[in-house]
Amino acid sequence: MELDTLGLINELEDIIDKGVAVPFTGRCLLDKEELLEILSEIRLKMPTDLEQAKWIKAERQNIINDARKEAEEIIKNANDQLIAMVDENEITKKATAAAAEIMSQANAEANAEKNSVYQYSDYLLENVEAVVLKTVRDLEQCIAIVKDSRNKLGKQ
Repeated sequence: MELDTLGLINELEDIIDKGVAVPFTGRCLLDKEELLEILSEIRLKMPTDLEQAKWIKAERQNIINDARKEAEEIIKNANDQLIAMVDENEITKKATAAAAEIMSQANAEANAEKNSVYQYSDYLLENVEAVVLKTVRDLEQCIAIVKDSRNKLGKQ
């Protein structure tokens, strides 16, 4: 069964929880090979998680660029409509008002879309950052436990 990084960390926790207790020490015996194998899998998967974070960041920029292009296109279309409507004085007044409304609406929509994209991409990046930081902390704890267990076994 293919596990993601968090699944592997959960598996490490399960192995530690199921370790054979050493009486009166608060320590337990663990299968070193099994732990090292899982840590190796985590190390192999970490680049994938980091690549996913990079992809999300690049996708965020692509969405922002697309929103910017769409806003520019909307504004260009509004300007084109404004120029096409300039004929008579009354039509010109109506066209100016309509174009201003269209431009205002286009700018508002573009800003709303940009803000939405920023919020969503920030949310994704914060989640990825939290997962990566937790994974690193958990790995450091696991490594410390394995080192501590190895040192204690070596002293016996």
